[in-house]
Amino acid sequence: MGSSILKIVILAVVLSSYATSQTIQEKFYQCIIVNSELAIPFSTAFSTPENASFTTILQSTAQNLRCLTPSIPKPQLIFTPLIENHVQAAVTCSKELNIHLRIRSGGHDYEGLSYMSEDEQPFIVLDLTKLRQVSVDIPDNTAWAQAGASIGELYYRIAQKSKTHGFPAGLCPSLGIGGHLTGGAYGPMMRKYGLGADNVIDARIVDSSGRILDRESMGEDLFWAIRGGGGGSFGIILAWKVRLVPVPATVTVFTVSKTLEENGTEIIKKWQEVADKLNEDLFIRVIMQVVEGSEKGSKTVQTSYNALFLGGTERLLDVMKTSFQELGLTKKDCVEMSWIESVLYIAGFPSKTPPEVLLQGKSLFKNYFKAKSDFVRKPVPEEGLNGLFERLMEEDSPLMIWNPYGGMMSNISESETPFPHRKGVIYKIQYLTLWNDDKQESEEKHVDWIRRLYSYMRAYVSKSPREAYVNYRDLDLGMNKNGSTFIEASLWGSKYFKDNFSRLVRVKTKVDPDNFFRHEQSIPTLPLLSEK
Repeated sequence: MGSSILKIVILAVVLSSYATSQTIQEKFYQCIIVNSELAIPFSTAFSTPENASFTTILQSTAQNLRCLTPSIPKPQLIFTPLIENHVQAAVTCSKELNIHLRIRSGGHDYEGLSYMSEDEQPFIVLDLTKLRQVSVDIPDNTAWAQAGASIGELYYRIAQKSKTHGFPAGLCPSLGIGGHLTGGAYGPMMRKYGLGADNVIDARIVDSSGRILDRESMGEDLFWAIRGGGGGSFGIILAWKVRLVPVPATVTVFTVSKTLEENGTEIIKKWQEVADKLNEDLFIRVIMQVVEGSEKGSKTVQTSYNALFLGGTERLLDVMKTSFQELGLTKKDCVEMSWIESVLYIAGFPSKTPPEVLLQGKSLFKNYFKAKSDFVRKPVPEEGLNGLFERLMEEDSPLMIWNPYGGMMSNISESETPFPHRKGVIYKIQYLTLWNDDKQESEEKHVDWIRRLYSYMRAYVSKSPREAYVNYRDLDLGMNKNGSTFIEASLWGSKYFKDNFSRLVRVKTKVDPDNFFRHEQSIPTLPLLSEK
């Protein structure tokens, strides 16, 4: 009897010693196996830094190479769920083992917050790339899309079934739909139909308790918060149900470019006057770049007017003649095509690219970059434009994109969803600077330039607060550090969400009181409320 007890004690000591000597990866894998409905071979869904495939998987959808430099902390493990229950298990195991979790659907987070973490160590990346089923129901005018699907895949599957249905979301087809819609999701049909988030009618998420919830079971407060309140704060999006919108069988696109020497300043001044007042079928964004000037060795700024019109060329020319004849649009500038072909055109794919390329989910834009955003409520005067152009020509590879508002965007209340940038916005600015290497001095040089440009533009953009777009994540606006207070987080929260920030904090405190879902700019909790 005594020897049996001794054997049990020895076995317990050995098992305890083995458990404490296990790596984080081993513990997490074993926990996932215990909590999963479907067994997963380690090699199928897990990758560690010791695996040859690790770097390839980490970089597979990451868009901003600045967030992958050697000095940036890397995850201990990348877990790629195969079914929804695996996501539930990941939440359970992350909490049990006290391992921080980052969630990635498309990898487009501008500060890399879906796959890197400066403050939370160790951490694991939950990569949803294999949860990408899309189901389109044309008679019901709806579609379900899992979080790992790209927005381009959704577009393609809609077009497969109908030439007269579409969805009003992003211009970049490699965007992961899971994260894209959490920030609002604007695109070239926003002036007609609003944002992607405005056309979400249901969702499936995993909450901080590991439960799968739909709209009915999560309640309207949480459903409100996830449609524009930013990713990574309230739960893990599994899938969205969206409302499809009608599109003409034939749409028209054009791109007309003008340099400063070609009356570019006067044309952009006129665009500012009319951009938000044009027919809601017409979306004309402005892409600003620095190009070679007319004299050898000189530089100038080129403004490219890149447009989608929900209709044919003749009606478009009538609209332009009435509202924006200064651009000088002609019939030969216009190209008629199907809506799905216009998706490829706006995204920058070469002419005649087959739509099947959308199924690859690959980004045409993969660079070292830093970005910022602004919203403009009064036209920038000529003096301000001239100063802007001078500063653009100081930089190696700057890019600015001005996206028009108005139309349906002005008809939706600021509090309808957390996305508040509605009535009164003429256009949104996206600032970008790009470079080609991972040297620290390169990053410092270009980031310093864009910060100075952003400072210069302060006088010409929205104020109190100076608004920003949460899907153009910018950590310069502020970061959570060791449990930031509501007041501290308001510095950036008010810029992204205006008065909606307070409601987001209340929802967060209710549904995730322990702040399990967190990152450098996640919605904070209110400690006093969470203790009650």
